[in-house]
Amino acid sequence: MAEENNTPVFQIQRMYLKDLSLEQPNAPQILLEQTQPQVDINLALAAEPVAEGIFEVAVTATVTTKVGDKTLFLIEAKQAGIFEIRNVPQEQTEGILGIVCPQMIYPYLRAVVSDVCTRAGFPPVLLTEVNFQAMFEAQQAARDAAAGGDAAVAPTLN
Repeated sequence: MAEENNTPVFQIQRMYLKDLSLEQPNAPQILLEQTQPQVDINLALAAEPVAEGIFEVAVTATVTTKVGDKTLFLIEAKQAGIFEIRNVPQEQTEGILGIVCPQMIYPYLRAVVSDVCTRAGFPPVLLTEVNFQAMFEAQQAARDAAAGGDAAVAPTLN
């Protein structure tokens, strides 16, 4: 019976759209422009404990499209998921939160951003694939460097 309680658990509890915003501050005048817009895309990742063994992971995309110095449209979308992670070592939990969970969430975020663009009357913005493992490893390396290369300091994901 005690062995059952130590079995590693990883499962999705829920996926959901946490926040969505569309702004077209210079409409309708900017819509008459024929110039190719400039598109800037930023991604952010957050992971927080919700309860014992339960975590919320959110991936946020901010898409800013400009013509010259005027904003054509701005989309901010935050897709989140609630995950149960139990009986997993801390270093593996951090990898799951920083790599596996965002990989599961990201396709939903890509679809939301594309759909909002289309519904706003623009061609869809297609977010490219993201290597969350490379991002996670780069963050780990930066934390290790900031800690003076002391490998004994365990980084935490907030």
